[in-house]
Amino acid sequence: MARSAAGRRLAWLGVFASGTLPLAKGGLDAARGALGANPIAEILNRLGFWTLFFLLLALVPTALRIVSGWGGAIRFRRAIGLFAFFYAFLHLSVYVGVDQFFDLSAIVQDVVKRKFIAIGMLAFALLVPLALTSTDRWVRRLGFVRWKRLHRLAYLAAVAGVVHFAWRVKADLRQPLLFASALAVLLGVRVFGWLRASRARDAPT
Repeated sequence: MARSAAGRRLAWLGVFASGTLPLAKGGLDAARGALGANPIAEILNRLGFWTLFFLLLALVPTALRIVSGWGGAIRFRRAIGLFAFFYAFLHLSVYVGVDQFFDLSAIVQDVVKRKFIAIGMLAFALLVPLALTSTDRWVRRLGFVRWKRLHRLAYLAAVAGVVHFAWRVKADLRQPLLFASALAVLLGVRVFGWLRASRARDAPT
């Protein structure tokens, strides 16, 4: 029992360390002046990358359970999702506060004129209710079925995030395509799970 508890603590420590490592690396690079000729753009790119990384990673435990029946990683899903929101919040904060100096009129013009900004804002907006309702209290308050339906917005947020990334980089699509491929696999597994569950419900008893 003690070994099992220690293993769980070690696993949670690993999740926390993995979630904070990109931020620590970014801070170290900033202190060393290793962010390139355009540090604001570099910071935005890194934060956006890690937002998508953790958002897709948060979808993996469900896919693993559908494919293999193993649900051991499910307990880490919310924490990983919150890291995705954390990096998305930092990404937006740097854009609003550092890149645009809180110039709301310029931000509105950006949203209207630049479609990758608009869909990025949509992706963030979809993540907000997921972060706000991530606690057990909200699961009880909404009921598990409604809570589960609400949190399927994570897939839509991931789609919007991948499109935001692809429209942002324009030319070099290697990383957006990798994220798109991973998301396509995760969505495919989820659809497979829905179809399998539907057939099981409709099967004669």
